[in-house]
Amino acid sequence: MEKFLIKRLFQSVFILFLASMIAFAVIHFAPGDPLYMYTTPGVAQVELSPEEIEQMRQSLGLDGSIVEQYIRWLGNTISGNWGKSVINYRPVLEQIIERIPSTLALMGTGLIISIILAIPLGLISGSNENNFIDQIISFFTYIGISIPQFWLGLILIIIFSMNLKLLPSSGMRTTGVESFWDLAKHAILPVTVLVLNNLAVFIRYIRSSTINELNQDYVLAAKSKGVKHHDILIQHVLRNCLLPFITVVGMNISTLLAGSIVIENVFAWPGLGTLTLNAINNRDYPLVMGTVIISSVVLLAGNLIADILYQIVDPRISLED
Repeated sequence: MEKFLIKRLFQSVFILFLASMIAFAVIHFAPGDPLYMYTTPGVAQVELSPEEIEQMRQSLGLDGSIVEQYIRWLGNTISGNWGKSVINYRPVLEQIIERIPSTLALMGTGLIISIILAIPLGLISGSNENNFIDQIISFFTYIGISIPQFWLGLILIIIFSMNLKLLPSSGMRTTGVESFWDLAKHAILPVTVLVLNNLAVFIRYIRSSTINELNQDYVLAAKSKGVKHHDILIQHVLRNCLLPFITVVGMNISTLLAGSIVIENVFAWPGLGTLTLNAINNRDYPLVMGTVIISSVVLLAGNLIADILYQIVDPRISLED
């Protein structure tokens, strides 16, 4: 286990390095200038002189060639100085730390609920292949896979917020209210959108794995010994279905993170997604780079957890290989 963790640590550092280089190049070669709002008449509230603009450019680390800027940014980031936002001039790391718990809570809740629902529904669907119940579950999975998340979010807002007035349409809390129930009400719609999309994918994988396992020789042998169908599903089929399912969950974390960014902006959820989109729209280079690095760390951590769970489910698998 120790060798595996050390190996993955070095791999993760290398991947973060490549991701930071690519993101840095894409951001800086994109058209536009982050100091546009300070130089354009009619846009800037207080127009600055060329000397003041150059001084601000130096203070934000935006002077010099792209290689010089990247080396300077990398050294500062490693030392813990992630720079300051071009827009509000607040430390980047401080803003990310404020927002990331909201994103992790949204992602985590959606992922946990998806897994809890997908396992029994996938087993039921797979064990009743082509029956009426399987067709019903498959029909809803097709819908969940096909509907865009942003469109579904808008539809839910129209139905449950504007028409029925049962749930809030945006935000994370009501101003002045700190109760858990208020937080839960704000989270119901965005979590629902995340769950429906991921649930559809997970059920399809569990279903296909269940169908495959039920045709294996060990299942036929268990049936010949009089083992109940329910016991075969729980004690044998489920355990073997979890192995590919864990891999799918790990691979789906990137989709979940991308989906949470979309959902956060639809529902004005104050998380990393809204912070990232605002930074991109405002060409806030330091903040964009900070959110890219944090997002990469979340993805790498999720895949590492999936690998560890893989061995827990099946101890015969060695992580050292």
